[in-house]
Amino acid sequence: MEEEVRCFLDRFVEEFPAALGESSPLPVSPLSRRISLEELHGESLELGLRLLASRGAPAGLSALLCQAALAQMLQDDLSPFHCPQGAEADQEEEEKLVLLQSEPVQRLFLNKLIQVVLSWHKNIPKMAPSPSRLLNCSVHAIKNTRRKMEDKHLALAEFNQLFGIQDGVERAYYAVFDGHGGVDAATYAATHLHVVLSKQEKLTSDPDTAFKMAYKHTDDMFRGKAKRERLRSGSTGVTVLIQGQQMTVSWLGDSQVLLVRKGQVVTLMDPHKPEREDEKQRIEDLGGCITFMGCWRVNGTYAVSRAIGDFDQKPYVSGDADCSTIQLMGNEDYVLLACDGFFDAIKPSMVPDLVLDALQQAADPEGGGEGDASVSQPEDAVGQRVAQQLVGQAKEAGSSDNITVMLVFLRPPEQLLSQQSTTETVHATQDSTSQDALQQ
Repeated sequence: MEEEVRCFLDRFVEEFPAALGESSPLPVSPLSRRISLEELHGESLELGLRLLASRGAPAGLSALLCQAALAQMLQDDLSPFHCPQGAEADQEEEEKLVLLQSEPVQRLFLNKLIQVVLSWHKNIPKMAPSPSRLLNCSVHAIKNTRRKMEDKHLALAEFNQLFGIQDGVERAYYAVFDGHGGVDAATYAATHLHVVLSKQEKLTSDPDTAFKMAYKHTDDMFRGKAKRERLRSGSTGVTVLIQGQQMTVSWLGDSQVLLVRKGQVVTLMDPHKPEREDEKQRIEDLGGCITFMGCWRVNGTYAVSRAIGDFDQKPYVSGDADCSTIQLMGNEDYVLLACDGFFDAIKPSMVPDLVLDALQQAADPEGGGEGDASVSQPEDAVGQRVAQQLVGQAKEAGSSDNITVMLVFLRPPEQLLSQQSTTETVHATQDSTSQDALQQ
């Protein structure tokens, strides 16, 4: 690991031997033109992680570098980057919210990042420990037949390192967001929800409440951006936080997550759909209605009953997330997160067999096929191509929507194959014994 870190630092310093000049183009483009002080945290981390990933940085090192650079930047006086007050119509709103010019403030952040790298290149500090259990995560996403790709996803095994959390509880965060009416809401959620979650006081003691508050606050933050920039998009979302031996699932809308334990599906959630009886009742109690227009829709508009964004239909389209927390017993196989583009074509009960088939194909040296380029670690894992296979299955089954599948293995994929092989051997022995008894 130390050699990998040293090699990366050497390469990075060779490309960026000094700070970026005021007129130098940024090596990566910021997500926004103007950002609030609250949005600065998430957008800076996203920018830094994107830059470092494109240069092949180890994920753990990327998280530590970005956390150090952000901490340094937040100690600076950022008033020179404040946007001038807007037109009179917007002045009251602008006075309440300080906005920053994104490009110059992100140049400052990138220069802090370069400064940290230069310092560490001379003398690598003692780093916070990496997660002791790095889970194999297989991810694949396609635009499919849709005109635009509106899904976003995030796999963050280095949650503690990115936010400087040192309480001895290991955490990993995974999320899939399915946008509609544009990608803005999905991008916003993928950039900010985990940041807001990291700041919740009840993160450890009451993760359900922490998640609900994080979703609500992210929705409120996006409301401000949507108003400033006249955005109309929305996004469903499903998120998983593993901390220690506890797993919390939180969701809005019809994206789903399922757990497989010993080859059996464990239901963790019920997706929010307008036709769900309690959702229908909630909307009607608010004065709204559910109508069928090719599918069930809220007030004849959105086909989801809960989402981040969709402010023209709030509160009928609710921004309140649901959550469930379970204790992991050590015999779980994997957790799968996917958008409705997958689950509209593949029933949850089909998932275990599809995953085993994909694992067997990936393990077969004669099987061929190309690896999933979106998987970052570990590169030699058998499970690397599983998400790609599952996406292909959903497409073949008739899905025309964007499809994103994320598979987080809670045990090494090789163990699942070994377990399946043992089970098949036992069944074969039992069948043979039964046949011999019949013949006698």
